[in-house]
Amino acid sequence: MKLSFRSSVLGTATVAGLLVLTACGKKEEQQNAPAPAATAPAAPAPTPAPSASAPAAATTAAQAPAPAAQPAPAPAAPAAAESLKVSSVTLGNAVGSDKKVAKAKNTFAPNDKTIYASVATDGTTAGATLNAKWTYQDGETTTTVSDISQSISTEGPAVTTFKIQNPNEWPEGKYKVTVSLNGQAVGNEAFEIKKK
Repeated sequence: MKLSFRSSVLGTATVAGLLVLTACGKKEEQQNAPAPAATAPAAPAPTPAPSASAPAAATTAAQAPAPAAQPAPAPAAPAAAESLKVSSVTLGNAVGSDKKVAKAKNTFAPNDKTIYASVATDGTTAGATLNAKWTYQDGETTTTVSDISQSISTEGPAVTTFKIQNPNEWPEGKYKVTVSLNGQAVGNEAFEIKKK
């Protein structure tokens, strides 16, 4: 019975949280509706996105009035992400405890099991996505080896590390890692795998 009672309480709290968030969104829509009347129908489409994250807000019922102030910081988060910049991409086969590549190199042996890319960033963000797409170039054919994304939040310089691993030997040839910030390519490093 406790499980059933908990489920109904959780369901009720979730619905209450959704109603509170929906009501906050409608009040905001009414305030914004007189100025851009043509964009009023477009405003309800983004409203479900905050509702999808309502369970997190529903757990803190005491902060229900605060979400009315949160839509203003939401646009500030993308602005903060715009202040984040990738300053360098460094490749190597080992990283230190600071997540930086120990010794930068652009040529690797086929038996190097792991290849790292340390991505140094400057700036601040409440939430940005870094992506590393690793490709192998065989003549005119490009094959994706790995495509990895990581969410980051930082208030200053930071280092994010990506890696690819192969328990077998890497095929010899030309490779490239392309780094993107919030979907925009911001840097790439070409490297080669060959026998010494």
